[in-house]
Amino acid sequence: MSDTERDEPAAAVDWRLAARTAEKLVRPGPAMSIYTREQVSAELAELSVFADAPVREVTLLADDSPVTPATIVDRPGWARAAAESLADLTGTAMDKPAGLLRGRPAGLQAGAVLGFLSTAIIGQYDPFTGPDGTLLLVAPNVVATERAMRVNTRDFRMWVCLHEVTHRVQFTSSPWLAKYMRGLVDTLGEHSDENLSEVVGRLAAAVRRSRGADQSRSDLGLERGMVGALLATQPPKQRNAMVSLLMLGTLLEGHAEHVMDAAGPAVVPSVAHIRSLFDERRRRRNNPIQWLMRTLLGVDAKIAQYIKGKEFVDEVVSRVGMREFNAIWSEPAALPQPGEIGAPGEWIKRVLG
Repeated sequence: MSDTERDEPAAAVDWRLAARTAEKLVRPGPAMSIYTREQVSAELAELSVFADAPVREVTLLADDSPVTPATIVDRPGWARAAAESLADLTGTAMDKPAGLLRGRPAGLQAGAVLGFLSTAIIGQYDPFTGPDGTLLLVAPNVVATERAMRVNTRDFRMWVCLHEVTHRVQFTSSPWLAKYMRGLVDTLGEHSDENLSEVVGRLAAAVRRSRGADQSRSDLGLERGMVGALLATQPPKQRNAMVSLLMLGTLLEGHAEHVMDAAGPAVVPSVAHIRSLFDERRRRRNNPIQWLMRTLLGVDAKIAQYIKGKEFVDEVVSRVGMREFNAIWSEPAALPQPGEIGAPGEWIKRVLG
């Protein structure tokens, strides 16, 4: 073993290998002609710009950031972008492989996870890349979803853009958000004495133990899957950081869900139909392999974030209006606490007085 490999942190991941692995494992997207592929990309790019105005009209959030089209990617393209973002977040140079003994196995496993997720992600805003972040839309996944749901394609693409553009507006109008999120991620990384193989093994054991257990203990599913297994073993500082990330994610997703439905009627004629079908699709049971991956990755807890987060935002906005709600973007102390997600009145009392 070389001195470099001996000194390598236990949790190091070869993210370049992860990206390559994901590209090899990713399933092909839906069949499309060259014309269709180009048309989908062009329309998504157009709508990602058009959606900015209705989003800002609903949110009342403004800034001087330029409105640029989303970057349209395929599944391997999303996996590469995700690996690059994770490399940046974890302080690992993407162009320099991690040590052989630890970085490569972890890279292979991370690549397998990214390969799976690349078939499910429709869009994503990354606040950590570029001066104003990067908005990605995964064209084959948009097409696969709209075909499966049999909805009006332009309406669905506009609906998706409303959600993802809301995330862009959240971060560009509140510059402290990205720094706050990165700080939480850095705190999580301070305590890490396991490599990815050990973490995956521990998570799998936790899933087997919990499959038949009562899952109603947490409104956000904090005891489920990867989230629950990690929370159970974190020191207090890291546990608090993870809970704070969950609260922030719940707010960001719930706010985006609220905005896409509030802005939808004016620009998405079939918004009610799409919402109904999309919610049903989220609840649908998957095959056993998909169930295992969903549980390990905390996907069901993520869905709970959408639902509970939207309920929180809907209730606060209905009681105090959007302008007063926007106090939530003023500073970290104004973000909802765990007990307030299910009790919006408590947030109103604490933050708005």
